[in-house]
Amino acid sequence: MLITFLKRFGWFWVLVIMQALILNNVHFFGYATPFLYIYLLLKFDANMSRYSLLLWGFTLGLAVDIFSNTPGVNAASATLLAFSRPTLLKLFAPRDGAEDFSPSVHSMGTGPFIRYASMASLVHQTALILLLTFSFAHPLVMLLKVVSGALLTTLCIWAIEFTRK
Repeated sequence: MLITFLKRFGWFWVLVIMQALILNNVHFFGYATPFLYIYLLLKFDANMSRYSLLLWGFTLGLAVDIFSNTPGVNAASATLLAFSRPTLLKLFAPRDGAEDFSPSVHSMGTGPFIRYASMASLVHQTALILLLTFSFAHPLVMLLKVVSGALLTTLCIWAIEFTRK
């Protein structure tokens, strides 16, 4: 149990530092920015309590906010993702699989995991862009930012998932 917590804590800081120092400065064509820190939220065990998920999501988002100088935007988006993650797992996890598993390409299969990661990225990116712009003045630009950011985040998650195995 302690080893699992220490691994999560290590991933927490690696992803927060990488997000704050590197990925926040990556803007493809001025629209797409990868938010790889959500990978930690996606990888928690399927039977983890919702309260623990919400606490990890809020803390992860708050840490990114502190290092990125964004006032609570990532905390709110990561908390929303943590809240909706059990529902997303029910939608995309294999029905005949074990109750207690860690979502991955190996445990879910390539297709379901990519759909799960892309939907989670879309939920997070939508909340993030809506909170950052706080306006519906340019809906096509917002839609482009949401879709391109979610696609880039999913691509980064897919790359990490396949290099870890």
